[in-house]
Amino acid sequence: MHRTFTVPRLRLVLFTLSSAGFITAFNPDKLPLEKAFTRINNEVQQHSKAYETLSDASQRIGHRLTGSANGSRAEEYAHALLTQYGFDNVRYEPFEVEAWGRDTVTLAVVPNRSDNFREVPVVALAHSPVEAHIKGEIIDVGNGLEGDFAALRDKIRGKVVLVNIGLSAPTKGARNLHRSEKTALAIQYGATGVIMVNLVPGNVLLTGTASVTGKLIPIPSVCISLESGQAIRGWMEEERERLHAVIDMTNTSRKIRARNVIATLRGSKFPNEKIIVGGHLDSWDLATGAIDNGIGSFAVMDIARTFRALKLKPKRTIEFVLFMGEEQGLLGSRANVDNLRKSGQLDRVRYMMNLDMTNDPSGLNAFGRTDILPFLTTVGETMKQVEPAFANQMLNQAGLHSDHQPFMLEGVPVVGMNGHLDRSVLDCYHANCDRIDLVNPDQLKNTVRYASMLLYALADADDIPTRRQTDTQTRDYLVAQGLRTPLQIANEWRWKE
Repeated sequence: MHRTFTVPRLRLVLFTLSSAGFITAFNPDKLPLEKAFTRINNEVQQHSKAYETLSDASQRIGHRLTGSANGSRAEEYAHALLTQYGFDNVRYEPFEVEAWGRDTVTLAVVPNRSDNFREVPVVALAHSPVEAHIKGEIIDVGNGLEGDFAALRDKIRGKVVLVNIGLSAPTKGARNLHRSEKTALAIQYGATGVIMVNLVPGNVLLTGTASVTGKLIPIPSVCISLESGQAIRGWMEEERERLHAVIDMTNTSRKIRARNVIATLRGSKFPNEKIIVGGHLDSWDLATGAIDNGIGSFAVMDIARTFRALKLKPKRTIEFVLFMGEEQGLLGSRANVDNLRKSGQLDRVRYMMNLDMTNDPSGLNAFGRTDILPFLTTVGETMKQVEPAFANQMLNQAGLHSDHQPFMLEGVPVVGMNGHLDRSVLDCYHANCDRIDLVNPDQLKNTVRYASMLLYALADADDIPTRRQTDTQTRDYLVAQGLRTPLQIANEWRWKE
């Protein structure tokens, strides 16, 4: 006998069955989301192209340094790939950038009254001067935090500071500073040069920008290996005379035009509201940037492929953005935000999700916005229901130094995903070992499917509780997240205290 129940009757029967233990949970609002997540999950598991395309680009292009011929080829590769995935509105967003390039650099260490030079393997950090020839006494500033510099304030001027890139002996509650912030402090205290010590064993040399602004700095900043740093510090303890560093370098810097690459999926109900999902396509030039940020940028492109393959039509417009210039000072994302501001569209950006070295996510990050936590909790629970392997570990902490930062400083809500990378992979950060063999295809696929689910939930929600903050709210938010000090060091704190 077939019986048709009215909706209230159906809910009553389901509640009764649940009470009797036949159904563990029922939430009508989760059903459409769960169905969409299941489709996304199956599509990515079966047809993801992220690893395949990243591997191909790594082989055909190599590094993706902004302003180089390789960088331009990477922009064209991304444009062609998104077009191939079915986007007929892929566009370039050009911006002018001061492109820095390395040329020659040497570092020698010598006692004060001796010709016993010791050559030390070294790489220049980006935005060091076009030409520098300096000699100065070495002052060890340890971890290079504000207190470390302040304690030696009377000894630094005219000297070359030796400073760890990371924290060699972390102090409880201490928060490390970015290498550019440590360089900024060295400049502030009158140093003539900076020697950064990488803390990764194995004679690994690391590059990256030493500028908080993306512009040339007035003093040379270089990186040496952990082993070289240990040798210099050991020599400083042994010698009765003080050690001096001799740094000679030449670099290039010129104005060029780089291009963000943007594909748009128009919203079906709220087309004027947009969710931006981005990752930086550029990389440093010591290797091919497979981890930083190949896994993020090629995940973004595979998320775009997934939405097109499933013919998903979320309510809000989605912009898939491949930023250039991130490594040289968030240049592409700053340009994108400037264009949005000038065109009066910043208020239309309801959320920004950034994938930068995001790998094998285990949870979501509300970035300090408690008003979105209930929404993300529901999303995470639904993701776990579709894929029980998803740990669903919620965080609520903001950070700096990636392409979400320019959006966050304008009050735009930011959301992230909590992932992990093996120690051996992290040791190749910005180094000459960041190659495709570090990439785990299954973990990259996890990034695509989980990020696609979160993106769909944001883009298709009937309402998003979080709004863009006012200028005052943004200031208070950044203070609460402990970001005022690093922003002040970087000269990006626009509020008068």
